[in-house]
Amino acid sequence: MFFTCEMKNRKEKEIWEGKIANITDYGSHHEIFIKSRSSIMLLFGKTSRGGFACAPDFGAGCHLVDFKDIFWNSEKLISVLGKADGITAATALYRLSEENINI
Repeated sequence: MFFTCEMKNRKEKEIWEGKIANITDYGSHHEIFIKSRSSIMLLFGKTSRGGFACAPDFGAGCHLVDFKDIFWNSEKLISVLGKADGITAATALYRLSEENINI
């Protein structure tokens, strides 16, 4: 599953492609492997407070809201993964929610 990421700076806009190479449903959570500017294994699921995402290779995780809320999720994921990887991860989750995959 392919998606397009966009990062806006004051004067420029940078665009890059990403691909969700693998999706695994563990029942209580999901795992996706994202290939983009870097490779990101992302674990995510739902809690009583919304959602969560963890990137064990980065030693990072955070709470999220609805997976379709790309703005909020980008801000949260950027704070733990860095700008490009945070945008990539949030865009991948948004793309999954667009496809109505049960996440």
